[in-house]
Amino acid sequence: MYLRTLGLQRYRRLRKNQTSFQKKISVIFIPLASAMPTNTLVSLVRKDLLIEWRQKHTLFGVLLYVGATVFVVYMMSGQPEAKIWNALFWLTQLFVAVNSVAKSFLQEHPNRFRYYFTLVKPTTFLLAKIIYSTTLLLAMSLVSLLLFNVLLGNPLEQIGLFVIITCVGSISLSVVFTFLSAIAARANQNAALMAILGFPLVTPVLMILSNLALKAISPVYQPGWWSLAAVLLLLDALVVVLGLILFPFLWQE
Repeated sequence: MYLRTLGLQRYRRLRKNQTSFQKKISVIFIPLASAMPTNTLVSLVRKDLLIEWRQKHTLFGVLLYVGATVFVVYMMSGQPEAKIWNALFWLTQLFVAVNSVAKSFLQEHPNRFRYYFTLVKPTTFLLAKIIYSTTLLLAMSLVSLLLFNVLLGNPLEQIGLFVIITCVGSISLSVVFTFLSAIAARANQNAALMAILGFPLVTPVLMILSNLALKAISPVYQPGWWSLAAVLLLLDALVVVLGLILFPFLWQE
């Protein structure tokens, strides 16, 4: 009985000391935590990038797909002329975008959307997915461009201009496919819907990008180049605005 009473007293004493220690810790760290600036957009982008980095099999799978696609194109066409090289490059970019960017929303579980619904605004969530998809596709596009130059030759007259056009094209394709992936994810994870909706949207984007890239390939003056660039930027802005307007309604479903 005496030992039991003594043990109970020691337990109460330790519990009291632990409680006082926790109060001291909370007094020190809670004001600091509340004073720290929190940026939801940056946190969401960082979350997606960390998931992509931890699931290295997915990232390396996309890299393997890029390398295999370029190698197959090289085996079938060798080192083609400049215009064919340009067309093959942008077709490869289309397939890379479908396999890397289109899964941005489709990989999310429906129950996770309900959890995100309680934390962030739908527009913030969509912008975070667009930034993540753009970052991923930019990296894949630069790798694809490097492999094209190594295997299929380098017909470029202005390499810097073509790199800029490649970056703009990656942004355009990522914006379109991220928006389509959001629609497909909210429609019972129907990936076929993304392919159906993507054809009429991606076709003019690819045509514009192919015509813009001709300026970097051919030394001849290309008329209407700035008009095409303006049309492409307006198309990207239109898709982003439509996504910011329509996605909140999809978010509530």
